[in-house]
Amino acid sequence: MASDSELSEFLKNMEKKAFKRAYYHVRNEDAALDILQDSMIKLCTNYADKPVAELPLLFQRILSNTMLDWFRRQKTKNALFTNLSDFGSGNDDGEFDLLEVAGNAADKSSSESAEEWVGRLQTLEQIETAVMALPARQREAFLLRYWEELDVAETAAVMGCSEGSVKTHCSRAIQALSKNLGTQGIRP
Repeated sequence: MASDSELSEFLKNMEKKAFKRAYYHVRNEDAALDILQDSMIKLCTNYADKPVAELPLLFQRILSNTMLDWFRRQKTKNALFTNLSDFGSGNDDGEFDLLEVAGNAADKSSSESAEEWVGRLQTLEQIETAVMALPARQREAFLLRYWEELDVAETAAVMGCSEGSVKTHCSRAIQALSKNLGTQGIRP
């Protein structure tokens, strides 16, 4: 059984990666924050009595299911209601701010020039755009395998598919990212 401090530390360590994963799926910062919060509450409410070793897979599965629930609610909402904000002026760009992400790395390298920092920030933006352009299942498999560092079996369990499907999705995602980023001059 996980203690309160272990559960708190686990959630603190998972917060940024889980937010980024949710944001890549829903492409809405507020919705991603809501999904993350709901997932954390569900984990604490229903699975706090589980051992710490089981928490990562449980949390990833809860996060996936919460995102699916969000998409289902959006589909129902869009079918029944017209969002009046769709008729607005559209001044809100709704883009994710990478300055916070880049700021953490900038703190580590105080000797970095402004030109290097801007170049790194632009590269991060290009990578983020390329990842978001991937089809949903490829993006999910890629993020679970390489962002969350889950193995193939764990990723298959979280996604609810076979290990072969995970390998196929990851392979296709890597090929698409390599092609997309390669045309922009970004090489591994």
